[in-house]
Amino acid sequence: MVRDADTALHAAMMLLLPQLDPQAAIPSIGALQAMLDAPRTHLLVARAAPGSRLIVGMLTLSIVSTPSGVRAWIDDVVVDRGSRGRGIATGLMNEALRLAAAQQATTVALTSRPERVAANRLYERLGFVRRETNVYRYVIEKDRPAQ
Repeated sequence: MVRDADTALHAAMMLLLPQLDPQAAIPSIGALQAMLDAPRTHLLVARAAPGSRLIVGMLTLSIVSTPSGVRAWIDDVVVDRGSRGRGIATGLMNEALRLAAAQQATTVALTSRPERVAANRLYERLGFVRRETNVYRYVIEKDRPAQ
């Protein structure tokens, strides 16, 4: 788990986020630190080797308390193309599930595009169940006033 934003983390974002979404904006080091400072947001990373600063995979785990219970959400699961097939995503996911359970989450949710075949297989292999649901997204435009 990462607690401090630095140049190695920022370099990893520049490498990994475009592999997940070519349109993804790369957060500044300050924005990364603000995210890391959130008490129930966890950035998990996988490094190329023990002791290495080179980050080759990541995911974000967010824990939220609601009136109906504690829930967890996983986002931005990505492993560098050159490091895939070595169990890195499985390790990241297992650690996220362990942390969610330790924080008393009753469910862990995520979304994945259908074309991410290997990722979807991984989630199913880990016990995630695909739900028939509607996922809605509202994009907040920076210059649009609230209604």
